[in-house]
Amino acid sequence: MYFTSILYSEKCDRYYIGYTSEIIARLERHNTGNVAATRNCLPYQIEATKEFQSELEARREELRLKKQKSRKYLEWLITGNW
Repeated sequence: MYFTSILYSEKCDRYYIGYTSEIIARLERHNTGNVAATRNCLPYQIEATKEFQSELEARREELRLKKQKSRKYLEWLITGNW
């Protein structure tokens, strides 16, 4: 199983979109500063996840969300519309 996730940093009021096969381990890597893209806004928390059967599906969803470039859309997904 693979997951596309939306993480949130309260410190920077910022969302991060990514995909992984190990959601908890990936969150830990973000929160220990091992991911350059999120290092300055620790800590992150999981706001929403969606499960996929293949890595390709999860990656496509990640790219689709990033192309939206819309905070309102992400917040709409987080409220249960994903």
